[in-house]
Amino acid sequence: MCGILGVVGNECSLSSVERAMGCQFSRGPDSFGLFQEPGMLFGHRRLAIMDTSVHSAQPMQFEDLVMVFNGAIYNYREIRLALEQKGYSFYSDGDTEVLLKGYHCWGREVMEKFNGMFAFAVWDRSTRTLFAARDRLGIKPFYYTLENNTFKFASTTQALLQLGVSDTSLNTTALHHYFSLHTVVPAPHTMVNGIKKLAQACSLEFKANSGELKIHDPYWRIPEPRSSGDSYEDCRDQLAEKLELAVKHRMTAAVDVGVLLSGGLDSSLITALANQHHPDLHTYSIGFESTDEEKGDEFEYSDVIVDYFKTTHTQIPIEKSRMLSALPKAVASMAEPMGSHDAIGFYLLSQEVSRSINVVQSGQGADEIFAGYHWYPKIDGSSLSAKDAYEQAFFDRDVESMNQLLAGPYHLSHNPSREFLDNWFDRLGTVRAVDKALHIDSGVMLVDDPVKRVDNMTMAWGLEARVPFLDHEVVEYAFTIPAEYKFQGGGKKILKDVARKYIPSDVIDRPKGYFPVPALKYIRGEYLEMIRSAVDSKQARERGVVSRKALNEMLRAPDDCITRLRGNTLWQYAVLEMWLQSNTL
Repeated sequence: MCGILGVVGNECSLSSVERAMGCQFSRGPDSFGLFQEPGMLFGHRRLAIMDTSVHSAQPMQFEDLVMVFNGAIYNYREIRLALEQKGYSFYSDGDTEVLLKGYHCWGREVMEKFNGMFAFAVWDRSTRTLFAARDRLGIKPFYYTLENNTFKFASTTQALLQLGVSDTSLNTTALHHYFSLHTVVPAPHTMVNGIKKLAQACSLEFKANSGELKIHDPYWRIPEPRSSGDSYEDCRDQLAEKLELAVKHRMTAAVDVGVLLSGGLDSSLITALANQHHPDLHTYSIGFESTDEEKGDEFEYSDVIVDYFKTTHTQIPIEKSRMLSALPKAVASMAEPMGSHDAIGFYLLSQEVSRSINVVQSGQGADEIFAGYHWYPKIDGSSLSAKDAYEQAFFDRDVESMNQLLAGPYHLSHNPSREFLDNWFDRLGTVRAVDKALHIDSGVMLVDDPVKRVDNMTMAWGLEARVPFLDHEVVEYAFTIPAEYKFQGGGKKILKDVARKYIPSDVIDRPKGYFPVPALKYIRGEYLEMIRSAVDSKQARERGVVSRKALNEMLRAPDDCITRLRGNTLWQYAVLEMWLQSNTL
């Protein structure tokens, strides 16, 4: 796992490149590399996982190609064998060289051969063309800007800003997405007008000689939901086989691989499957101080799994004072502002885990892929249209309440989030409403909320997180399973029944939990004062995103500004302002 950056076009000052490389130090603390020639520069920060030797250092060259790569290709040994049969030879034992020579052999088609997560860029010195691509589920990030015939890219927005972005104004469409879609901003938008992100499963080409940028159509899409016609038992057994293989693939590394164990169904199942391949498996759990309203940890459930599988376990309790001091650092580590409370949890968890291990598996994606959220039965049983039912269930606010929240200059006469929803659902045709909801959640909301959150917070400490529920073969198969096999029984029914083969029923049949961070759910005391200092600062007043009336109401009663999806508007706005200020925007 690494941090990548590049500049193609006009020259970039070395001081700005050094600052950009510094921004991505935590993504690759093991080493760094640069490749430069007239009109282009590549930079790389390395976290050595698949091959710890210098042979897999980057940027990597082969004939006229130069590449930087961030990610992990789990089936690289099989691809390497196919390339060797075509006459290619190898000097390293990692996936980087396989990717580069695979691209040399097959071109753009190479992405379809990969099982893994990746963002990479290849510079063809003979044609002066840059090619870049992102993995199917958008697990690895790729941000870019194109200004004055110069293309710049990086793994983080912070690094890109250091390389130079002319238009740093606030993107109004992204702002409306942020406050509508539970702080999700779909690609290509980001909160900064001059910065875009490559969508999942997409690739691009930039021709340096002409300054032409072409975004290619996705090379893979989440399949339209369709029933395989298999019995429930057959679906369960085939899913179990695919999950076993997905977890096994993600044990591929030259270093140990652990598991982030929350005590919920998803991480407990991953622990069980990983334990089959690593008898001395390391697991990690985090908990927070409780409040009068809510308990702050789920150690009682993670302990059940630890005792059952005899894992080497680290329990990490976090006191309120530590979380308070870490909060600004966690926000500053976000490539984009993210409003989920558990971002701080993953940030602090990753800090501790990275002291002893560099790779973990994590359970993100199961709720979206296997219908774990409470809104799926509601949508399925709604008499509204699929679009209206989803908007009512998921959107934090409508246009009227949006205009009450935002100050006048940020009002829009249309609803970009509803337009985005309409376009996505229309593409799925006559598919039932709940399947459309699962499709957009897996294809968009998942990518730009939990997946992005975990990547940002783990990589803030040089920790690689792998997500087996987002193995593309698991996802493809999941969309052949009838929706009712998923959302019945309180959600994730078929996944629960898969798990019964591996883990104790106490963990499977427990009430659904979330990563509890009570101090952020119930904002008061020092946390309220920190938020007040951000949203009522000179910078926030000059920016004027939120109307003064709305802000005063939120500060007066912070526990009352709860959205449809149980988010807190004051917290969402505070994260946005803290992020903008941390980037001096």
